[in-house]
Amino acid sequence: MADSLTANDPRYREIFDVSKEAAQHGEVYGDLTPAMNALRNRASVMQGSLRSLLDIPAMHDAFSRPRPHYTFLTFALCERAFRENKLFSSEVYQESPGVQSLGRTILEMVGDEHMRYRRVVQPMFIRPRAHTWWKQNWIDEAVDTLLDNLKDRTAADLNQDLCARLPMHVVTRGIGMNGEDAITFREHLLGGFRQDDMEARKRSMMEVARMLRELITARRQQPADDVVSGLIANDFKQTDGSSRKLTDEEIFGYCRLIMLAGGGTTWRQLGITLVQLMTNYQFWEACREKRELIEKAVEESARWMPTDPTFPRLITEDMELEGVSIAAGSRVDVCVGSANRDPARWENPDAYDIFRPSQVHIGFGIGPHQCLGMNVARQEMVSAISGLLDRFPNMHTDPSAPKPELLGGLEQRGMSSVPVRLQ
Repeated sequence: MADSLTANDPRYREIFDVSKEAAQHGEVYGDLTPAMNALRNRASVMQGSLRSLLDIPAMHDAFSRPRPHYTFLTFALCERAFRENKLFSSEVYQESPGVQSLGRTILEMVGDEHMRYRRVVQPMFIRPRAHTWWKQNWIDEAVDTLLDNLKDRTAADLNQDLCARLPMHVVTRGIGMNGEDAITFREHLLGGFRQDDMEARKRSMMEVARMLRELITARRQQPADDVVSGLIANDFKQTDGSSRKLTDEEIFGYCRLIMLAGGGTTWRQLGITLVQLMTNYQFWEACREKRELIEKAVEESARWMPTDPTFPRLITEDMELEGVSIAAGSRVDVCVGSANRDPARWENPDAYDIFRPSQVHIGFGIGPHQCLGMNVARQEMVSAISGLLDRFPNMHTDPSAPKPELLGGLEQRGMSSVPVRLQ
């Protein structure tokens, strides 16, 4: 694993670059939080998509069906939209060509169907398993390998040298693939979303299918201690109470979703967290002295700057909210970015502060569709920061490097770099 994890492969810089990622969709923006906050300060719910309200061009392929559009902006409304999943339905993802290219997944399911499908995979992602199974089998080894690779250096861009590599390799090996396949699989998984070259897109989708089919076939013949083996072994409850095993196509759907999300959000959130700890250096020093504060630093990062500040839902009943009439069949943008900065819930919400009193935020969502992999993501970030504190306790921002910027599209944001002096 060490060679592939630390390899000087140009694909890492190509794939894990927030500017290039956003530019593929024709958009690169800085911090949009002040603009989202301004909208929230005007109203709790507003007519129009978040993009239109921010005067950002709509993505032409985001949804296949036009609908009336609204945006929720306060914590109270956004939390409700996540919790009441039948009224604010995630079935809206059935109209997203990007999501549909993954096959049918739990992302677009609601109610009993969602619960039954999620129950098959959930036990492998609960907090105790993240702290034991994931940490002991894959996270600790990956963190040690990556930090060993930095031991003789005086400076690094941790966005490339740590943040990008760690979650992608952990989720690849956790699924059951060899570490050597991590960057190749990620390249093709993302290639399946390309719009500019349909033939290349088709080839990437076929390669993803081939790699997953070979893995599932191998695990059906010889189970191992990994996620795919668990999906093969676990029972799926049907509506009549009977049980059956998952089909290959159902396992494909789980794997595509887990691999896409697991390798695509944690690297951004870890980078955001590290930049804030370096910028507010008293928090780095506090974490160095009291390691239990690392978890608070991660939670505050997910509140303060979630990598995905908006999620869609479909309204299933006519309703009136905050004086606004909304018809059934309307689409709503749940603006996590403004909700997590709501002054009605947090004091001085625009400040990053690891000492603020703990309160539930929605950086990982909440309710039935709360992020499946959030406990693994948390453990990856905690282990990475703890490892850095052990190896490089006096690490600080590299003053000779360009200042890191928050960049990306509306839906996916991260740091341009995380430049540090290690010694």
